[in-house]
Amino acid sequence: MPELPEVEVVRRGLERFVAGAHIAAVEVGHPRSVRRHLAGPRDFCDRLIGRRILGACRRGKYLWLPLDSGDALLAHLGMSGQFVLRQPGSEDERHLRVRFSFVPVEGRTPFELRFVDQRMFGGLSISTGGARLPAEINHIARDPLDPEFDDQAFVAALRRRRTGVKRALLDQTLISGVGNIYADEALWRARLHYARATELLRPREVSTLLAEVRAVMVAAIDSGGTSFDSLYVDVNGRSGYFERELAVYGREGQPCRRCGTPIRRDPFMNRSSFTCPRCQRPPRRGRW
Repeated sequence: MPELPEVEVVRRGLERFVAGAHIAAVEVGHPRSVRRHLAGPRDFCDRLIGRRILGACRRGKYLWLPLDSGDALLAHLGMSGQFVLRQPGSEDERHLRVRFSFVPVEGRTPFELRFVDQRMFGGLSISTGGARLPAEINHIARDPLDPEFDDQAFVAALRRRRTGVKRALLDQTLISGVGNIYADEALWRARLHYARATELLRPREVSTLLAEVRAVMVAAIDSGGTSFDSLYVDVNGRSGYFERELAVYGREGQPCRRCGTPIRRDPFMNRSSFTCPRCQRPPRRGRW
């Protein structure tokens, strides 16, 4: 599933290309992709046609496009959702679900925006009055790249939890946008094992971890995100290259980039955790 860096790369592409554009037509190819819009596909299209897109916003892994009506087009990419720009008349993608056409602008190459989703775990909907912040995602915590993220409040809140530190990082009500990949990478950078008990962490350790979460995400954004397969691309269809810089995630048995010890993989919440056994020593009193 795309994590914060990948979604931010997509957001920046949308901001660059569709902000200011007027929607001329919308085609829903599969109703499942707009299932979160309870009024149905016809209403979804009717409420978008003629509207002007004001920008592109993100909270955690959610995207939304504020509209001049005061509503917003809310999107979650799920496992395989993609927004891609194409020239009108170009061949449809096999898993094209929703097509947005725009009013032509003199001097600008015509384009359309396509929502492509192979597994259809993602989805689009209209958030009524949600241009500033859709009510549907108001419960999600701010992400660490949000200018209004409160570092001190996060440190205190994490230390009040009684769980493993990686489980806390994945809790979207505590901090949003951090997924399995970047949690493992940040923990390695901070030299913390994923099972360290949050209530036993020192404030300095939590602050260091938060700094490393930000650092790894900024580095990933600069590389266009992480692409393990064709399910994640930016709006121009390009893959990200941060996979080449991953220190632990997906590197079981390979040498740690810091000390040379083979990377270990452990089962974790129906997924995997990757650690360096030397740099990230398991705790005696951990929360597994």
